[in-house]
Amino acid sequence: MAFPTEDINRLLRQRRSIFPKSYSQETVPDAVIEQMLENANWAPTHKLTQPWRFAVYTGEGLRKLGEWQANLYKQVAQADGTYLEKKYLNLLEKPGQASHVIVIMMQRDPEERIREEEELASVAMAVQNMHLTAAAYGLGAYWGTGGVTYFPEAKAEFGLGPNDRLLGFFYVGQPHPDEEIPDSKRSPMAEKVRWVRE
Repeated sequence: MAFPTEDINRLLRQRRSIFPKSYSQETVPDAVIEQMLENANWAPTHKLTQPWRFAVYTGEGLRKLGEWQANLYKQVAQADGTYLEKKYLNLLEKPGQASHVIVIMMQRDPEERIREEEELASVAMAVQNMHLTAAAYGLGAYWGTGGVTYFPEAKAEFGLGPNDRLLGFFYVGQPHPDEEIPDSKRSPMAEKVRWVRE
């Protein structure tokens, strides 16, 4: 089975993080989000643990997500003296800039047959599949790990157990028509690879 390698190479190299402030207010069809999630489901997974879990917010759910994360941040940050009103407002408003926000989670294999690092790698590959699918549809997408991502108090909202992980929020939206794909650079691959032939 062969695929058009030029198209695949171009897709891989043109995938970018497109941030919510660059999205239009156009709604992405749920069918496209479902395709992104289905492609995520085909990521590599050692012993088929399939540790990726997602929650999708759209429509009125985006407002609820914003309120929940802003209020949780306020509660935690006021208690430890780090509260910033600007950060609170950003968490409150940011989900509303997207068409959909996909919560990224890892559900740990209950038997712990493999190392946690492998489960995390599988979830990251699932997200890469979503990101590439979004790029193929001409959508903007961004995996954010700020805000309440690493707050232990956030796990209960998604029914996560003590060994599970909240890994961030994947924002998806239609870029503004005049939005250009940002340029990016990588250092030469030759600097990162060592070949052993003998």
